[in-house]
Amino acid sequence: MSYDRWKPYVPVAQRRAKAVKKIKNLQKKGMVVQPVELAQRKIATTFWGKSWCEHIESINDYENRLPRGRTYVRNGSVCHLSIEKGKISAIVAGSYLYNIEIEIQSLPIKKWLEIKKQCSGQIGSILELLSGQLSDGVMNIVCHREQGLFPIQSEIKLSCSCPDWANMCKHVAAVLYGVASRLDHSPEQLFLLRGVNHEELIDISSTISKVIKTSKQTNKRLKDSSLEDVFGIEIEKSRHKKK
Repeated sequence: MSYDRWKPYVPVAQRRAKAVKKIKNLQKKGMVVQPVELAQRKIATTFWGKSWCEHIESINDYENRLPRGRTYVRNGSVCHLSIEKGKISAIVAGSYLYNIEIEIQSLPIKKWLEIKKQCSGQIGSILELLSGQLSDGVMNIVCHREQGLFPIQSEIKLSCSCPDWANMCKHVAAVLYGVASRLDHSPEQLFLLRGVNHEELIDISSTISKVIKTSKQTNKRLKDSSLEDVFGIEIEKSRHKKK
């Protein structure tokens, strides 16, 4: 972060108006803009979004700066936020448009292998995983402060183009909360960010069993349907008990 002079306060409405113009110019230049837009006052409403919030709020060095970030993300100041492997890139409207980059180290292989080992046989489908329909045991594993999926402080590197000398400025804080909102809609992006494949957590044997069961049910319906077509009868109605 730079050490330029502090800029004068600019009202939110004026900041947003300026931001909209500049963002439109970026779009004209071909940039795909992904703003953070909250449907309500709550920043996160799902398991993954809430868990991300709880995790960053548990980091002591961040707690004093996070409240300003909540205000910024709620008033629509996070104009753009993208997540890729190992990096979060964002643009936040303040007195000017500020560029934020947050580098996140990939999840260590040993930690990922241990998470997979502990979760083995406990997650039956991708739907269960991404929707947060998990047992308490699995939740405790993936959300563990030190050994879970979320990055610890030493794995996070923060950067903002604003003049605030602090490592955690309000713009960075807004982006961290913006990530929570993004995970509400696309929880798989957490795994992308940490450089791991979420499908590796799925219990393959359980998935295969479900596929086989579904296949048998489908084949049964097809057989009954074929008989009806050939003989012109309704299978269920023609079945009766022998007296």
